[in-house]
Order: sequence, then structure tokens, then C-alpha cells
Amino acid sequence: MSEQTNNANETQQPQVMEFIDDLKPLVEVQPEATVSRTVMQVEGANVVLFSFDKGQELSEHTAAMPVLVQCLEGHLKVTGGSKTVDLVPGGILHFPTRLPHAVYAAEASKMMLIMMRH
Repeated sequence: MSEQTNNANETQQPQVMEFIDDLKPLVEVQPEATVSRTVMQVEGANVVLFSFDKGQELSEHTAAMPVLVQCLEGHLKVTGGSKTVDLVPGGILHFPTRLPHAVYAAEASKMMLIMMRH
């Protein structure tokens, strides 16, 4: 009998659960700046943290993929299309692919962005 190997099984990566116990300390508010940091890259999504000093903003732009945005700390005014919402901790919003949007920090704030890859 000849031995056969299953190449598909040899190339599979072991499945693991990714975990971050507290996102807020992974990005700090810097004076008069907006800071971003990618904290997780997993199957189907990237997680990026942003911090904004009061008055800082991301001017209108679009994303090449759908995104979810959640405020971790502070108060953000987010405009998407013709609508503006007050995003505070506990709220979440979704932008479809290529919807023009902008973010303004009404106070020093931290935000989580989840970019959903297809």
C-alpha cells in the first residue's frame, strides 16, 4: 500500500480566537492631532483605532469596503451622505461601500473602525 498525504490539510492554519481585553489604552489622544493604529487583522475584517483631539476631523472621504464605526470614548459628529449623527459610547454606525462620510471630534475622543473585507 502506498502512503497518501492530503496537501490541503497540511496547508491549513490552525484556527485561533483573537482577543483584545481593552481597546481604549491602545491609542492615546495627542494634542492637536488625529492618530490611527491597526490593532487586529483577521479573516474578513481589519480593526483600526483612532484618537482625535477636540476639534480634529477626518474630512469627507469614502471607503472601498463597508465599515462599522463605534465611539469608545468622547463625542464624535459623523456625517454620511446628507445625515449627521452624534456618536457617543454605546452607539454604532455602518457605512456602505463608497458612501462619502466625515468625522469631527466635538471633544477628545477614541473610535473603533471595523473594515469588512469581502
